[in-house]
Amino acid sequence: MLHNLTGWHALIVLAILLLVFGSTKLPSLAKGVGQSLRILKDEVREDKTASTTGDATVPYRQAS
Repeated sequence: MLHNLTGWHALIVLAILLLVFGSTKLPSLAKGVGQSLRILKDEVREDKTASTTGDATVPYRQAS
């Protein structure tokens, strides 16, 4: 699906993002994405360690 994308496509997408969000919003947007990825990595790492120790319990929740 994305096999035909080249460097020019990435430059065009970045230019459109710059036009849409402006130069003042892009650093805060990138910071937010970076923090979200860091949280995701931490959660995946915690899940892997919990599953290897065998203490992973799934809470039971009744349907309301």
